[in-house]
Amino acid sequence: MRSRDDGSTDPRLWVKVDLGARGQIGPGKIALLRAIDAQASIAAAARTLGMSYKRAWDLVGQLNETAGAAVVETRVGGADRGGAALTELGRRVVAQYDRLLASAQAGGAEDLAALDNLLSGDGG
Repeated sequence: MRSRDDGSTDPRLWVKVDLGARGQIGPGKIALLRAIDAQASIAAAARTLGMSYKRAWDLVGQLNETAGAAVVETRVGGADRGGAALTELGRRVVAQYDRLLASAQAGGAEDLAALDNLLSGDGG
């Protein structure tokens, strides 16, 4: 069985929300928002996640477009004065995604365990 980055092989839900023509949001974009919040920089967040600066900017643009408003605000000014931060909307998006994920995990725990048993050969 393959292990994830954290070394775990336990089954888990991976939730990606398709919002139709508005776009999608899932673990990758949420991880980017968390990294921007922690690093106060899109460039530093991108480095932390092992993605290119351009990819991070593209994802921020997609998030802003999906939300119809900024989820990340940036400050121009170089190393000393520049940076990025989540807007209130960005913080609310992360919190709501976390609630959705927790709800899905709680509601699907029994079925996830049953599926894992079937796929591991324990469920016949």
